[in-house]
Amino acid sequence: MAVLTTRVNDALTINPPAGDQFFTVNGSNWLWTVTAIYTLTFVIIYALSFKARAGEKFFHYTFTLANLVGAITYFALASDLAFSVIPQSNNLQYGLTRQIFWSKYVNWVVNFPITIVSLGVLSGVSWLTIVYNVALSWTWIISYLVGAYTTTNYKWGFFTFGTVAWTALAVSTLTTGLSAAGRVDVRRDYITLMGWVNLLWLLYPIAWGLSDGGNKIGVTPGAVFFGVLDVLLIPVLTYATIVLSRKWDYGKLNIAFTQYGRVASTPGTFPEKEAPASAATAAV
Repeated sequence: MAVLTTRVNDALTINPPAGDQFFTVNGSNWLWTVTAIYTLTFVIIYALSFKARAGEKFFHYTFTLANLVGAITYFALASDLAFSVIPQSNNLQYGLTRQIFWSKYVNWVVNFPITIVSLGVLSGVSWLTIVYNVALSWTWIISYLVGAYTTTNYKWGFFTFGTVAWTALAVSTLTTGLSAAGRVDVRRDYITLMGWVNLLWLLYPIAWGLSDGGNKIGVTPGAVFFGVLDVLLIPVLTYATIVLSRKWDYGKLNIAFTQYGRVASTPGTFPEKEAPASAATAAV
């Protein structure tokens, strides 16, 4: 019992913070909680994937990966690893340098596209639209990452480019995606899920402008802000998607993947099964 009662978070003792504005123990404690949430969600969804039918594991697989990546990146954040000390050009009364964690951008580079692919497949949009949306998300995140590492006010140029990419992404998911979702009878669920995602995405530019961009709030408040957003985005979306997916008609969603891509799941309609017969008929 003595061991349990005397346990403390010594991550910042082992991995000391740096910079004038740096990470604190309270921030680390919160991020360990976020790590635990991601890890628990990963275990639950991974276990549920064994119960799902063979043709209905798509969302289990995608969100299993998303939560695993989230657990890894937040383990690094909570451990005070994967950061750089960057000189600041704004609000210097708070310090000349700031601890910038690049690992959270790695998390977004993986998990934003996973979210886009999952809900894109649900809505029934074309693969070209999904690739376009993924590219927009990467443009958004990488612009913010470059901006966070820019030591002058030119960082706001990268912020502008990234925010334009986010705006185009939001418009695409709320127009093209919504139109396609109506054709496969998941319009209401798609509005619920994608509306939630876009509501949270709206807050990321604000959080970045206050923290890594504008240096308005400290490293720990910034970590808490992003931690809350990330938990609401991935673990909460995971549970909502898995619960709603139990009533979806996977045949109507056309989530059947072949060498020709996503095709209708009606027996006998797979192109690669019909091609040999067509070729034989032509030969005769």
